[in-house]
Amino acid sequence: MSSAYLLVSHGSRDPRPEIAMQQLAKLVCNKLPKNHNPSNSEHLVGIAALEMSSQPLSEQIQQFAKSAFYDGWVGLRLRKLSQNENRLKIVPLFLLPGVHVMTDIPAEVALAQQALGQDMIIELQPYLGSHPDLEKLLAKQIATIKAQAWILLTHGSRRPDSEKPVQAIAGSLGAVVAYWSVAPSLESRVRELVDAGYREIAILPYFLFAGGITDAIAASIEELKLQFSAVNFQLAEPLGASAELAELVWDLTDR
Repeated sequence: MSSAYLLVSHGSRDPRPEIAMQQLAKLVCNKLPKNHNPSNSEHLVGIAALEMSSQPLSEQIQQFAKSAFYDGWVGLRLRKLSQNENRLKIVPLFLLPGVHVMTDIPAEVALAQQALGQDMIIELQPYLGSHPDLEKLLAKQIATIKAQAWILLTHGSRRPDSEKPVQAIAGSLGAVVAYWSVAPSLESRVRELVDAGYREIAILPYFLFAGGITDAIAASIEELKLQFSAVNFQLAEPLGASAELAELVWDLTDR
């Protein structure tokens, strides 16, 4: 049986997340079993975006499947395949189980499966934020910065109960949670900590890569420095494309 892997992110108008996704895909490609054909390995790990793309995700899935399993773009099979011999594993690189993870991506995968037919099995793997070792990566970032209090800042979701996983992670890390798109906001969390007497506050952006939102977070912190001049603020980096993150992604392909 042949397998290929497609990493799905949200998508962005900013070019940096796509560049980071490409870097991560190369790192995941290094995890492929040694029995894969090295000359074809770069075609077996791809990236796609749910939004901000010229194609719907379902079409991106189909296009990647043809690239991974077919000879170029003419639709000729590399070899005579038995039914269900090809397997495409899709890993959502999302940190919260919001509407995108629970509704939008499964719907797009179903459309792609219908279009590709029964010669290929598409498997939707668990989303990245569900991996239990993700907390260890965040803990490593926290260990590099000295602060009295930590805020784990994530995007947030309108889907009920989607924030429970990040709240659990924050509790384990000794941090409080703030959300970029819903309440409680970063400013309200900072105010709570300042009122409690904290004067060294660090913010950990719970985002995959640097981009427009992380730039906006940095600008917001500059405003907070003016508003709370007695407080020392520090901003950590988002997760980034790393060998450690690639290891978690690869682990999810086998779940």
